[in-house]
Amino acid sequence: MQQTTLSYRHRVITEDDLVFIRRLIAENPECSRWRLSKKLCEAWNWVQANGALRDMVCRGMMLMLHRRGLIELPALRRVSRNFLVERKKPEGLSIDQTALSMSFAELGALEVRQVRRTPEEAMFNSLLEQHHYLGYSQPVGEHLKYLVFARGRPIACVAWSSAPRHLGSRDRFIGWDKKARLKNIRLLAYNTRFLILPWVTVPHLASHILGRMARMLSVDWQRVYAHPIYFVETFIDPQRFRGTCYRAANWMVLGETTGRGKDAPTRQVNRSIKEVLGYPLVKDFRQRLSDVVA
Repeated sequence: MQQTTLSYRHRVITEDDLVFIRRLIAENPECSRWRLSKKLCEAWNWVQANGALRDMVCRGMMLMLHRRGLIELPALRRVSRNFLVERKKPEGLSIDQTALSMSFAELGALEVRQVRRTPEEAMFNSLLEQHHYLGYSQPVGEHLKYLVFARGRPIACVAWSSAPRHLGSRDRFIGWDKKARLKNIRLLAYNTRFLILPWVTVPHLASHILGRMARMLSVDWQRVYAHPIYFVETFIDPQRFRGTCYRAANWMVLGETTGRGKDAPTRQVNRSIKEVLGYPLVKDFRQRLSDVVA
């Protein structure tokens, strides 16, 4: 008998899977949709690299199957609140804004702290909201946040998150195929924000921070998410910036974005075209990122 195949977030769903999900629902009539998704993840061992259940993705898959009439979920017991939508803007914090204008040598030692899930995360969010031209937006998926301190004061913020799934110039540079990209995209990180606070004027500071990031990011990602990072990337708006600090830190220009965005309904340009810059964290990054062996 030929099986019906569906997919959700690149996971294939067979007819046997549908039979299993229907039986799971029938055998657990007291369970909510939230609990059923956890049970299904446990049964399938559907977990993230750090061992956490992928129950949010699983709930999305089950809802898709329910809407298509392929399974029958129990009635919704509660409406889930979207805390990302409801989240308030970070509150402004009062910090020392005395000008720091000096040579890099005069500035003294730097301390770089990963502040996600720490009391200093609120300061990071507030500084980006107040002083970055794009403001602060809460990342979705894997992400880390760094504050850089000098002389006991915060002087810079650096944010990293999961890399975009499709990026033509990057994908051509790496040379991986679709299967390798789907498997290994988690091994890339995207520099979403980089802010030197406006009262800080120190030549070569930004490129030095990028160099420090290249040496510590993968270790921190491994500690938090149980997998390393082999390649980092960012976008530069050439109408606003030249990306001098990235070039000074040996990042490479990989090409340009298409200007269409991942959800564009047509092939028409609907946003500004950005430069794509990248930096490998290991010498054999192409080999590691092209590996599809489980």
